[in-house]
Amino acid sequence: MWHVGPSSQVWPLTVLIIDEAHTYFRDYKGNDPETKRLAALTADNARLVEDLVKKGRSVGFLVILVSQKVTGDAIPTFIRDVCPVGLSFAQKTAEAAVAALGDDIRNWPDASPGTLQDPAYVGVAVMAMQGRPGFTRIRTPYVPDADAARIAEATAHLAINPALYLESVPGPRGWAGTAPTDRTVVPLAKRRP
Repeated sequence: MWHVGPSSQVWPLTVLIIDEAHTYFRDYKGNDPETKRLAALTADNARLVEDLVKKGRSVGFLVILVSQKVTGDAIPTFIRDVCPVGLSFAQKTAEAAVAALGDDIRNWPDASPGTLQDPAYVGVAVMAMQGRPGFTRIRTPYVPDADAARIAEATAHLAINPALYLESVPGPRGWAGTAPTDRTVVPLAKRRP
């Protein structure tokens, strides 16, 4: 993946966006069967997302966790702390800024997302840029619904349902913890941690 880049025929880029990610990691406590079932589901979610974040980059899985709350009680720190890029829109507390961007944001008070409370900063976020000290502000443009629909329609041919793609890939499939040597996509159900 890193040497030849993604391609639709050999090695596709898979983008997984988990919106409102905190809802999949909710902490359930109790002894009744339903609570135990939900707690087990949460543990599975955390394990699978951790694997995708840690190992997925090398095989073309880009995981984007989106949440209004990224503190350790909402997104497990063993997941949050291995996400290579953090980005934060306006925050009300220094603790929320640290949760989103790491403790280093405390050393850059002028860049803190706590300073983005003014309406002039709608669409502005703070992020760390690899290879640069400090933090950078970026502005995300407003895209009207009609433009978003037009762009989605014009680029729809670039997307494919991963399950359908996997069915169309010929050849042997196996998983030994690294990318398959025949460069085929391995179904998630056959992968072993």
